[in-house]
Amino acid sequence: MQFIDQADIEVQAGNGGDGMVAFRREKYVPAGGPAGGYGGYGGSVFLVAAEHLQTLLDFKYSHIFKAQDGQRGGSKNMTGASGDDRYIQVPCGTVVYDAETGDLIGDLTQPGQVLLLAKGGKGGLGNRHFLSNHNRAPERALPGLPGEHRLVRLELKLLAEVGIIGLPNAGKSTLISSLSAARPKIADYPFTTLIPNLGVVRKPTGDGTVFADIPGLIEGAHLGTGLGHDFLRHIERTRLLLHLIDTTQDDPIAAYTTIQAELNAYGRGLADRPQIIGLNKIDAFASDLEGVREIERSLRQLTQAPIFLISAVARTGLEPLLQEIWATLDAFEPEPVIQQSNSL
Repeated sequence: MQFIDQADIEVQAGNGGDGMVAFRREKYVPAGGPAGGYGGYGGSVFLVAAEHLQTLLDFKYSHIFKAQDGQRGGSKNMTGASGDDRYIQVPCGTVVYDAETGDLIGDLTQPGQVLLLAKGGKGGLGNRHFLSNHNRAPERALPGLPGEHRLVRLELKLLAEVGIIGLPNAGKSTLISSLSAARPKIADYPFTTLIPNLGVVRKPTGDGTVFADIPGLIEGAHLGTGLGHDFLRHIERTRLLLHLIDTTQDDPIAAYTTIQAELNAYGRGLADRPQIIGLNKIDAFASDLEGVREIERSLRQLTQAPIFLISAVARTGLEPLLQEIWATLDAFEPEPVIQQSNSL
């Protein structure tokens, strides 16, 4: 499955139906008067958050979404049928912007949440509306109003409680495969992971917690270097960051400061997010961990974040790490979701 997390679409609500000019024509009823019905309302266009979707791939092939027009009013004071509304399913976590102004339209975070994108046009008035003492036989009706038209930009921000960050080849994909049933592509070269990977890790209570492996973070990621600019947005919704550092590389301390600098430069509160540090690949040091301990001591001079020595591939040290993750998540209650959508 391709991972598409940005899409531009065009939405067009239905036009209102025209009002009708008609008169009552029945046997034995002379001068029956105006009987032109109103036009029906045009259909509106809505977005609906769907739990089973995880990508905006569908919008790679479909860009224009139109609701049905309202029907013209009929004789005998009959109102035209309203057009059917159009519902477009998007993944939970989709943020919606006006593509022309950049204004935020809404943020769909809960399954079933509904957001109105374009409102259908109102039906036109039939000639019965213009009946008065001065005009007993009006021959005037109004056309329906056009439906709203909008260019919309969709951005998907993954809904995960724990974001796994680090330089390429730090072992993020290996860790998420060791902790969950996710099976991302794993290889011994940088940028193996080209899309975020999600995995559900079970707590001792049986509840599931979503972990996200965030790829492509290198120096300059906030400026668009590498893949980081595309995927930094996915960290925004996480409650906790798990920072993996490859202890076998030449300068693990520089790796830590590089990622921290990118979080600070990107902003949006990422640098203030609770962090846990995992010094990974300690299996490469066999029984002599003094080199890793030296890295740990150097890091403690730079951060107050908890530090754990682990090996994702050998599954060493993962249980204490998970216990710290659960304790941190329990200590920081999630912020209440702000409903920005229109509910039916």
